[in-house]
Amino acid sequence: MSDPKILLQQIIAGERHALARAITIVENELEGSSELLKSLDLQKAAPIVGITGPPGAGKSTLISSLISHLTSQGKKVAVIAVDPTSPFNFGSLLGDRLRMSEHFTNPNVFIRSLATRGSLGGLSAKTIEVSDVVRAAGFDLVIIETVGVGQSEVEIAGLADTTVLVLVPESGDEVQALKSGIMEIADIYVVNKSDRDGANTFVKNLLALAHPREGSNWIPRIIKTIATKKEGAEELYATILAHQEEAITNSRKAYLFSEKAWRLIQQARTKDLNKEDLRIQIANEILGGTFQLYIFVEVFIKKKD
Repeated sequence: MSDPKILLQQIIAGERHALARAITIVENELEGSSELLKSLDLQKAAPIVGITGPPGAGKSTLISSLISHLTSQGKKVAVIAVDPTSPFNFGSLLGDRLRMSEHFTNPNVFIRSLATRGSLGGLSAKTIEVSDVVRAAGFDLVIIETVGVGQSEVEIAGLADTTVLVLVPESGDEVQALKSGIMEIADIYVVNKSDRDGANTFVKNLLALAHPREGSNWIPRIIKTIATKKEGAEELYATILAHQEEAITNSRKAYLFSEKAWRLIQQARTKDLNKEDLRIQIANEILGGTFQLYIFVEVFIKKKD
């Protein structure tokens, strides 16, 4: 592979093929992945906007509308779309990229899909690493669209600088059922498909629920959009900027990154542990009548130390 430092220089210079190659290296933990990640300068990295919400709310269409507005202003935008994993080849189903097809040839737009690969919380297991690579590539904004998995979709609230929850007028019952979880996630609510019946009533209900979080004066805003007609994207972006200008410290980042650090440390410490060898050793002890789970684990840990 390319030298990580050379690859990083190519990424900063705006070479999209280099960025795509770097993402592949990081996502698949190929040679040079660790060196590349450690070389990233994230001090002036692009902010992240997380866009989440239930299936069918129109997240991808809304993002496409937002991209159109941003690029009309000369902005450079990257989108990381976390797609469900195919049950057949464990790759991304790529559904979200199809809805953004009008932007594929725009040099100011970069779109990449990641498969969840069984990861919970609405994100891919490698979203943090991939988003860091993309943030260092000179974009004005990085948008992460998560899998719409409902209340368990909380990781994005720790990763994003601004979290946008996309709902539709028919989401009223869902909001009542998931009230506390939703209130903790969203910085901005978008009522998409707002030309449908009940939209104004739904907005009023959301306004009644919105309140600032502890340690913040920001009250979640409610934006009405009709993404298929590209209506509301300008107001949404202005509200995203207003939220980011508040310079609100995302206290949830510490929780997310401590969890990620724990996983990486755990992975490093068990790198030379072969599960199949472990199974054979246990099977032999079971056959010999000498196996005791907790003694086995204690002896195994002492051997590694």
